Amino acid sequence: MIVKSLEKSEKSGEFEESQAFEKFQEIEKAGMAAVCSWTRRYEPTEFFNQAKVLRAFRAHRVNYQDFQISSGYGMGDTGRDKLESIYAEIFHGEDALIRQQIVSGTHSITLALFAMLLPQDKMVLYGEPYDTLYKVLGRTEKDPGSLMELGVTYEIHPFGEKETIGDAIDETTKVFYLQRSKGYSARNAMTIREMEELITAAKKINPKIIVFVDNCYGEFCEEREPLEVGADLIAGSLIKNAGGAIAPSGGYLVGRADLIERAAYRLTAPGIGKEVGPSLISNVSLYQGIFMAPHIVSEALKGSVYLSAVMAALGYDVLPKPNDPRSDIVEMIRFGAPEPLKAFCRGIQKYSPVDSHVLPEAWDMPGYEHQVIMASGGFVEGSSIELSADGPLREPYNCYVQGGISFPYVKFVIDSILQEELQLK
Repeated sequence: MIVKSLEKSEKSGEFEESQAFEKFQEIEKAGMAAVCSWTRRYEPTEFFNQAKVLRAFRAHRVNYQDFQISSGYGMGDTGRDKLESIYAEIFHGEDALIRQQIVSGTHSITLALFAMLLPQDKMVLYGEPYDTLYKVLGRTEKDPGSLMELGVTYEIHPFGEKETIGDAIDETTKVFYLQRSKGYSARNAMTIREMEELITAAKKINPKIIVFVDNCYGEFCEEREPLEVGADLIAGSLIKNAGGAIAPSGGYLVGRADLIERAAYRLTAPGIGKEVGPSLISNVSLYQGIFMAPHIVSEALKGSVYLSAVMAALGYDVLPKPNDPRSDIVEMIRFGAPEPLKAFCRGIQKYSPVDSHVLPEAWDMPGYEHQVIMASGGFVEGSSIELSADGPLREPYNCYVQGGISFPYVKFVIDSILQEELQLK
């Protein structure tokens, strides 16, 4: 540890160690200053979101009976149904679909897309989607199971060029797709204000257009959510923000009742929809997860700000910058080469509470075109609201860090990696 390094005396390199320690203190101070500034600005948002969630719980009279498991078809699962009503209220939708059987955010998004789009329909995406979505969209008509195979067409409009959105959207556009988080792109997350401007512009061109938002990583980062500014449907994962680091699995959709019904038909079968889907494990973790989510997201955001300030002080390009507005929990660090990216991810894994002894290696993950290295030593496998880091092995070798159950945990991990960087360990 750093203290032991300082205890060394009368040895060559003592001066260098002292300089390194001073450098560490300087960087740590910059990080904490950024966190204090951010906390002062964000604290009202955390209070607002926590009060909103609590009101929903009280309004729907959550009780212990709602936590019971069900089996078979799951008909009459009142705890599951009540949880969906709570999500609908929190995110300002007409209805919601919350299921343990939805395995990921990509699964939630896929349910939504296949529910909304029919053969010959057209969709416009604002910016490049997350890597795994290309398998869903399809690059050619021969891609099995893709939307393109079904005859759906799509166009990607460059992110940031909102003034020319009218060049892409017309009266034939069925769905306008917005991705709130940066994904594997080098950009900041889309703020709710930016989203509102885009949605207003799109619906002015085509009042019937369906606006769909991939809300992954963005829940509770701001006081408003996409449905409050004109979106028709949102999707997300319960092992990201909305699950509060407690939910063991699952995904959600919230929005217009007719779109939720169509998505439920895709999840189960037409005519059956939401009536089935047993809670094979107690719903208590899903209830507690959404209740804790505003605070957990706040802790993750503090960790992201600290990481941004520390890595910027070390000379790395980062997004968002320490004082930038934040609408997701993801921090991007540009390493410029594969080895530093791998080393950083291995550092995150090394100081994780689970699988700290494991050495991450890049591999061909399902749904990705390039090899991806991923550090995820959380209590739920692959949980992105717990501290994790990953990145595709392609230029410019960006690393994407997200989550953190508590700020002290994130700070300890980052400080430990920094000390190793400065050779103080």
